[in-house]
Order: sequence, then C-alpha cells, then structure tokens
Amino acid sequence: MNRKLEVAVTAWRTEKAWHSDALCQQVERAEAMGFHSYWLPENHFGDERAIPSPLTLLAAAAARTRTIGLATTSYLLPIRHPIQAAEEVAVLDQLCGGRLILGLGRGVQASVFDVFEVPTKEKRSRFQKNLDIMINAWRGEPLVTGQDGPPVYLAPLPLQRPHPPLWVAAFGPLALQQVGRLGLPYIGSPIEALEDLAVNYRLHREAAKESGQQLQAVVPLMRTILITDNGALASRLKERLVSTVPRQFQASGVTVDDWAIVGDKHYATDKLEEYVERLGVTHLIGGGRLPPVEEGEQLRSHEQLVQVGAMLNHRE
Repeated sequence: MNRKLEVAVTAWRTEKAWHSDALCQQVERAEAMGFHSYWLPENHFGDERAIPSPLTLLAAAAARTRTIGLATTSYLLPIRHPIQAAEEVAVLDQLCGGRLILGLGRGVQASVFDVFEVPTKEKRSRFQKNLDIMINAWRGEPLVTGQDGPPVYLAPLPLQRPHPPLWVAAFGPLALQQVGRLGLPYIGSPIEALEDLAVNYRLHREAAKESGQQLQAVVPLMRTILITDNGALASRLKERLVSTVPRQFQASGVTVDDWAIVGDKHYATDKLEEYVERLGVTHLIGGGRLPPVEEGEQLRSHEQLVQVGAMLNHRE
C-alpha cells in the first residue's frame, strides 16, 4: 500500500428512535475506538428508525465529541431549497469545528419525490442546480434576492473554506458520469460487487477526464462488514443479508461474499486489501446493511475493523 486507509463507521444501532443519549453514545464510542469518522444516511418515512434530517442528529453528536469526523452518506439536494441547505451545512460545520464531510445524494425512493413534489426525471438537473447555488453561496458570492437593494450574503460561512469536503453517492452510469463531470469523489455503494465497483470507478474517472476535471486523491467506499470468529453467526448473517438487497442489485451470479465482508479478522484483512489494491480505496466506511446483531458482537467487530485498518497501513 502506498496511501493511508482511513477507516470510518456508520450508525449500528437504530432501535431507540434516535434519542440523543443513544445516538451520542454511539458516536462517543466510535471516537474512542479511533474511527476516522461517523456517517449517517438520509431516509424518509417508514418507522422510527428513519433519518430524515441527518444534520440535526450530527449537531447533537458534535456537542459530545471532539475529534471524530461527522458525515452524511446521502444528503438529498433535489428535495431542498439550496440556500437553506447551504445555511444549515455552514452552521453545522461551524458547530463541529470543521469536522463535517458532506456526502450528497439525489435519492432513489419514489415516495420521497412524490411527497416533496419533485418530478423524478428532474432529480439530476435539480441536484446540479442546487449544488451550484450552494457552492457559490459558500464562496461568499452575492445571493440573488429578486429585489432591488444592496446584495446579501450567506452567513455564517462554513468553517472549512470554501466548504466542507463534498463526496457523492451515485447509482447508475448517468449519475456516475455527473459526479465525474463535477470533479467530486464518488462514494461506492455497500451493495455492489467488487467487479461492478471497478467499472463504476472507471466510468467516474473517464467522465472527469473528458470534462477536464482533476479528481482528488480520495476514493471512498461503503462496505457491509462484520468481523467475527463465530462461524455459525457469520453463516446466519450471510443468509439473512441475501434478502436485504434491493431487486435492482440482485444480479445473476452475485453472492453475498461479492459485496459483504463477513468472517474472521484474517478474511477481512485479505478482502480489504483487495479493495485497496484494485480500487485504490482511501476511505472505508464500514457497517452497511447488516441485520441487527448483539451489541457486544458488533463492538468487537468495530474494534477489529480499526485494527485491520492499522495493519493494512503498516504493510509495505
């Protein structure tokens, strides 16, 4: 390996309706373990485990932590007013002392677009337009008010200038090409096989090159991970994971082992080394779509994941 692998984690306990103590205890534990960052997705409706406002939850975590990065995997731009979104992001970045990583998304849930009255066919164009407006606002450019009078500016601005790191979750060739044309890092999905990811990263790089964009040396990847010496538990989890994959990702011939890392520490080390070598991964976001497991088992897995990351960073 010739670059450092940063190891991060997603929320692993969602059954307590996101009460402040339950959430903050998770992030405090992740910080104490030495994880690079703690990530929350955005999802709407369903039950009390939904996360419609990840920035609000991360604001609570900011007050109880000091060093760990705080991040979103898929902050949905098409359903938001760009100036209000830019303000909320800037406030959180100030609040957490510049520890925010803003992972962006367009959304895939049809009911979300219906409820927020966003035509699905417009999600990419709205994503682009809203992102452009937000970046200009973060740079301190005048905001369009639609009225005569002195210009107005976003305040406060983000602590990280001109804005927090922007990474983008994407599914499908059109979305990947859009991310490449923007010159932003692409967050690989936790439910796509290694071979598919290799194609995705290539499409992303080609789109960036064709658009004259110089990509950052940042290659983030989400993976579904549980490190355990309990072979029976590993087998049960793999059986349950099969049913968690959305239909569009249930490709013929793809097995759980092609997209999830469930096994002992040696197995996990070899698999992660393969991802780093083949894809150039720099940031691993572990957790993914695991079914609920016993808390102690989950924490032991996290501890070993941090250890695996350290081992890989010391390999020649």
